[in-house]
Amino acid sequence: MLARLAAAVLISALGTGGVARAANPAPAHLERSVYAMARGTEVALDREWLEVLSTVLGWTRRTDGAFDPVLGALLKAWGVRTGGRTPSADELARARAASGAALLSLDLERGVARLGHPDAALDEGGFLKGYALDRMARLLAAGGVRDALLDFGGQLLVLGRPRPVSLSAPDDRHRATLSFVLPAGSLSSSGTSEHGRHILDPHTGLRSPAWGSVSVVAADGLTADILSTALYVLGPERGRAWADAHDVEAVFQRPGRPPIQSRRARDLQLHPASRNETPG
Repeated sequence: MLARLAAAVLISALGTGGVARAANPAPAHLERSVYAMARGTEVALDREWLEVLSTVLGWTRRTDGAFDPVLGALLKAWGVRTGGRTPSADELARARAASGAALLSLDLERGVARLGHPDAALDEGGFLKGYALDRMARLLAAGGVRDALLDFGGQLLVLGRPRPVSLSAPDDRHRATLSFVLPAGSLSSSGTSEHGRHILDPHTGLRSPAWGSVSVVAADGLTADILSTALYVLGPERGRAWADAHDVEAVFQRPGRPPIQSRRARDLQLHPASRNETPG
């Protein structure tokens, strides 16, 4: 299932400079299966999809719930995908009751999954892009491609030789602020400059403050995607503490203030971007 998704977004631009670009994938066939779980009945899913969900739940535990894949009810209450709205106190309470990773049950041996609330829904937006990048990289490697830069609308993955990349300003995604050389692996950034306050705090059910942006470098796309969301929710101070404790390369940017780097991020040797440099 996810292999077909990754293959579907593979762009022929790989033949020109080794760069593939694609918009954020919208896997309608996945959504039909995933949202069917919200009826409270078991749904059969591909083994690959179940393993991805199991990995995602593992990150929910490791981040103490700062990342949570079962926030569909809260996203709907806040109108995150439909232009935004402010839910009433009752609406927010109902949405919180229908949210949280504890509602998602997986049985890998039987190949089934279940959401334990009729209004619960999985939100793939925080991890599917990263996984699709990983799957595409594996498909390319299997086909003999050894050198490529994959760009999924804000998240990058390098296959082969290191590539020069740059980070966007926390208040203007079209302006580059910092540059470095990205080795084989992935760069993911989360913030509010493009889509507003669309990142929710799983602990409170509220929108996270618009404090700036965070960028994470990891060995794979799924990890980078998940951790950029989790560290944004934690904020620059707690996020750096978590990144330091877990040996993660993370850069926190706030408008008009110096960037905050985790200890591991110093290995990236960040330097100011040139004026004519574009992010990515």
